[in-house]
Amino acid sequence: MIPIAVQGASRERKRQRPKGRQVDAAALQQVQALLGDLPRRRDLLIEFLHLIQDAYGCLPAAHLAALAAELRLAQVEVFEVASFYHHFDIVREGEPAPPALTVRVCDGLSCELAGAGGLLARLPAMLGREVRVVPAPCIGRCDQAPAALVGQRALGQASCESVSAAVAGVPGGGIMRPGPAGHCERGPFAVLGECLSGVRPVESVISALEDSGLRGLGGAGFPAGRKWRIVRNEPGPRLMAVNIDEGEPGTFKDRFYLERNPRQFIEGMLIAAWAAGIDDIYIYLRDEYHDCRKLLQQELAQLEAGAPRIHLRRGAGAYICGEESAMIESIEGKRGMPRLRPPYVAQVGLFGRPTLEHNFETLYWVPEILAKGAAWFASHGRNGRKGLRSFSVSGRVKQPGVKLAPAGITVQELIDEYCGGMQDGHQLYAYLPGGASGGILPASMNNIPLDFDTLQPYGCFIGSAAIIVLSQHDTARAAAANMMRFFRHESCGQCTPCRAGTAKAAELIEAPVWDAGLLGELSQVMRDASICGLGQAAPNPVDCVLKYFPHEVTR
Repeated sequence: MIPIAVQGASRERKRQRPKGRQVDAAALQQVQALLGDLPRRRDLLIEFLHLIQDAYGCLPAAHLAALAAELRLAQVEVFEVASFYHHFDIVREGEPAPPALTVRVCDGLSCELAGAGGLLARLPAMLGREVRVVPAPCIGRCDQAPAALVGQRALGQASCESVSAAVAGVPGGGIMRPGPAGHCERGPFAVLGECLSGVRPVESVISALEDSGLRGLGGAGFPAGRKWRIVRNEPGPRLMAVNIDEGEPGTFKDRFYLERNPRQFIEGMLIAAWAAGIDDIYIYLRDEYHDCRKLLQQELAQLEAGAPRIHLRRGAGAYICGEESAMIESIEGKRGMPRLRPPYVAQVGLFGRPTLEHNFETLYWVPEILAKGAAWFASHGRNGRKGLRSFSVSGRVKQPGVKLAPAGITVQELIDEYCGGMQDGHQLYAYLPGGASGGILPASMNNIPLDFDTLQPYGCFIGSAAIIVLSQHDTARAAAANMMRFFRHESCGQCTPCRAGTAKAAELIEAPVWDAGLLGELSQVMRDASICGLGQAAPNPVDCVLKYFPHEVTR
């Protein structure tokens, strides 16, 4: 029998050992060197994870433990955040690190139509074990499908040869470069200057936005001027969060404008901050837009220091962070999980403060509307609609790209007047009017005005105005399957209806004949009980196939 005194001494020694993974001194020193003089704040956690991932090509467990110690966080908090985002590679003790280079081939619908499956099948053998080839959700280059990322370099119209050349470091090799800078008829920040000098009072600016009919162009469509009023009337300090996460499959308009005219966006952002009384601006840019990040950093560095302070934050590969409250959680250094409402972001948003949340394109149009007048913007439109819309068009058209067209234009008019018609040998069979979540409509419904509120009666919506065009060589069921696989992959997992519902729906629609009754019940549960728009809209493609393309899934 062990003496009692010895048992007690053993317990005392155990108490003296700290619980959990011990911090490696060398790893701690390396993390401290990477962080340098940066403040050790929780909201910078994801930025710090990027620093480690960029430096080492992965997130070694020892470095995560060291980062937790440096930030005075529990190790589990750091691990749960790192494991939430697709672009972070956690490597535990004894595990091999991933290859130094990763090639991400987009397997979104537009790229699937253009042959991405063939790239994914052939590239691993061609590139060898030293390069990791993985399928990736839409990378925002649908107009250049199939698209890929070699490391952080974007390739449009990718082929096995161009990817191999980019991996080998051959100059060019299909690498995408920004288009020419847009022409600005005004001097730089001329409208902002008029606001700051008092030539344009706040009330006149907000009224002009209201009169123009400008609505949020990220998908929700909330009137911009009204949102400014709501936030301005909240007690300060007030913050702004700018959403450039643009992860909706089929959408690339924000990238297009940012590459060509970043200053117009920055001016619109600063005007909104002035009008709403904003102290700090946080720009959330998706990780796939590496060149845009460098461009924005250069432009922001030229601004004079002062209020509002501007912070550029980097996403880490999570579609859900396009949802405004999930984006705010991510900016705060957390997992990007949507918040329950109320309270709403305008009242209790980033860091608990009233927050003006805007999509990139909404702010992009602000200086032009103020310079040319509200009537100019409202004068555009067809079929009783008002305003201009930037349509991201991809799929089976001759000239895909961002098409600035009147609100209310029909898909047939868009294809014929702006896209050069259908590709040779292709006829319009179906189209997605609002990206992955906006539903699918048949060619017989090609005369519906494309705008906010016009598509809901048909079980669809315009969202971010991403138009994906299908032809007789495609099927709606295959498109729906692609979208549901995407939603299953991108569900944050917070709520059961979305987490389990997307997985179950993806499984059910693999059957040759669809169980319409069961899919209908599943759809209703997801719509009624999911916390955010991902789970609520995920059934749209499936419901549309059952409604408009029953011949594809029934006997």
